[in-house]
Amino acid sequence: MDGMNMEGEGSNACKISMLWNWYTIDACFLAEGWHIRNRGMFAATCIGVALMTVCLEALRRAGREYDVLIAKQWQAHARTITKRMSLDNNAVESPAQSLTNFKSQYPSSIAFRATPLQQLIRAVLHAATFGLAYILMLLVMYFNGYIIISIILGAGLGKFVCDWMSATIPIGAKDEQIIHHSTTDDPAVCC
Repeated sequence: MDGMNMEGEGSNACKISMLWNWYTIDACFLAEGWHIRNRGMFAATCIGVALMTVCLEALRRAGREYDVLIAKQWQAHARTITKRMSLDNNAVESPAQSLTNFKSQYPSSIAFRATPLQQLIRAVLHAATFGLAYILMLLVMYFNGYIIISIILGAGLGKFVCDWMSATIPIGAKDEQIIHHSTTDDPAVCC
């Protein structure tokens, strides 16, 4: 019976439990090819799983940073458009009239939309993040304590390395004027 393990086959059988366990040797994860045969393989698995979790945090950060980059490009473009429209008005009128006419003639906001290439990059980053998160979720479902600890340690290391919080605080500013550069309101949820 190819692909099936019988109880009498010895130590080559995969140990898979849907209950909390601490299996090391003969533990299997995701596929028959990921069969742990010695302690070195298990150590490499734990390190690899932790690094996968760090990569997940890096992908999340990359997605947020790319969105910020696009928004900054839009802001720069909006400033250029606003400046150009303002210069057109200033050529004919006084500054006070120009400001009044500018506000009444032009909308108070400018709408932008991501280009197809920008949206494709955003989608690829999201799909990679989503896929990696599901792989990690499947690994957690093996209920192996070492793997779960590796994921938790990887998440902590990933947060430490990939999401170093910084803020710009103008001197004498009110609380509303604090500009955060790290999105701490985006919880690290699995799915």
